[in-house]
Amino acid sequence: MELTFAIIKPDAVKSRDTGRILQRIEDEGFQIRAMRMRHISQSEAEGFYAVHHERPFFASLTAFMSSGPCVVLALEAPDAIRKWRTLMGATDPAKADAGTLRKEFGASIENNATHGSDAPDTAAFELGYFFPGIELAR
Repeated sequence: MELTFAIIKPDAVKSRDTGRILQRIEDEGFQIRAMRMRHISQSEAEGFYAVHHERPFFASLTAFMSSGPCVVLALEAPDAIRKWRTLMGATDPAKADAGTLRKEFGASIENNATHGSDAPDTAAFELGYFFPGIELAR
């Protein structure tokens, strides 16, 4: 079993898609090991996305991520990182495959409904960032 980190972003929470996204997560066989609804502060968003600090989209991304509540999750499944990224779909919803979360719930590259870790080291950092001190594994 593997753990990964996921976010249901502010756009999806605002449009009331949280329940449908959570249902899809469970239907795909993920175990939700931890979940919190959070309104991430600007400084938390900047720390979380620090790896993108020099990128031109950093300011708009962190402003968006701190614009309203989101849901942070620890998901467990065999090959969870790959499986979650497949379920999310391409970053740009216009290029995402049919049946993916971003195709169904995303509106743009930035307002794309979900986030997910891209590698084991990223997942470890992201899980620790939002679930510090919480035992996630069984």
